[in-house]
Amino acid sequence: MSTHANQAFTEGVILNNGVHMPWLGLGVYKTKEGQEVIHSVKTALELGYRSIDTAAIYRNEEGVGQGLRDSGVPRDDIFVTTKVWNADQGYESTLQAFDASRQRLGLETIDLYLVHWAVTATYRETWKALVHLQKEGFVRAIGVSNFQIHHLQHVIEDTGVIPAVNQVEYHPQLAQKELLAYTREHGIQMEAWSPLMQGKLDVPVLHQLADKYGKSPAQIVLRWDIQHGVVTIPKSVTEHRIRENEAIFDFELSAEDVALIDSLNENKRIGPDPDHVTF
Repeated sequence: MSTHANQAFTEGVILNNGVHMPWLGLGVYKTKEGQEVIHSVKTALELGYRSIDTAAIYRNEEGVGQGLRDSGVPRDDIFVTTKVWNADQGYESTLQAFDASRQRLGLETIDLYLVHWAVTATYRETWKALVHLQKEGFVRAIGVSNFQIHHLQHVIEDTGVIPAVNQVEYHPQLAQKELLAYTREHGIQMEAWSPLMQGKLDVPVLHQLADKYGKSPAQIVLRWDIQHGVVTIPKSVTEHRIRENEAIFDFELSAEDVALIDSLNENKRIGPDPDHVTF
């Protein structure tokens, strides 16, 4: 692994409460519980990744915990994210859900705990539960996922606590410009889920840039994330892809090429619209 990669994994970003978070992590959405997720996590950590992103609804927290232990990497060197699922939201039920996640992962402390979606009836109470968990020292940083600007405004108004992270669908066809500007202005770190558009990278511009920089279209997109100051967590279960996804710290896109990728935006979602969550 190159020094560039090493540096990038260790440097990362400093969240608004002073906690360090790596630029690049491994996402494990749809990675099967058991050997598949254990192997993915262990492989990523062996290759130098230091951030793993899971969620209660992924039903693979136990495997993630096993992969963390099997890797032999010291716990303090790893940044672990999980999330409270929609059906468990609300103040008391969130506290219980958190405890269940912590037990499945086999961890005393979670580095980042997120509200998975802004469920209209409950997300404000859920956020209060996260504030409590952080005050008690069970979580190092707290944040949200799939929150629009108005959702962020509500939880900040309610508690005075600004989320450290907002993890959202973010890729060249959904550049979330207003949301990104708002999060920057308020010191909220944006994080991209589905950064590689679930593999739908057959876009001529991305292939042209891949040729120009001697990289893959996936590496071009992940580099674009980072140059926009967005943390990114591509999902992969194969070693060569996990390795490829981390080789993004030894080159830089020109300002013109960043703008060229920006121009691909169509406000096109792969996942649900956060304002109409029905699950």
